[in-house]
Amino acid sequence: MSVVYLGVLCALIACMALLDRRFGLVFWRSPRRAAVVLAAGVVFFLLWDLAGIALGIFFRAENDLMTGILLAPELPIEEVFFLAFLCYVTMVTYAGVLRLGARGEARR
Repeated sequence: MSVVYLGVLCALIACMALLDRRFGLVFWRSPRRAAVVLAAGVVFFLLWDLAGIALGIFFRAENDLMTGILLAPELPIEEVFFLAFLCYVTMVTYAGVLRLGARGEARR
């Protein structure tokens, strides 16, 4: 049992939060809206994962870097953190691209 992967995921989420704070993109712009969007994304992908697990498409590979804690059969706790990171990085990237686009339009 190891927390390496979980620790890396938490560090990545923290890095995204620093970028978000620095540029005021998502949670530092509209925290309630960002929380709802993030939660909706995580729930959607968790349901997707559960469907894939039920159909035998997704499975948990044995790995020494993971905690071994399962939320459901074949669903490690790290998956929730990975999905949160995936959704958060998408939100920050989207907001950043919109801001850069608006800045480019303003210069014209």
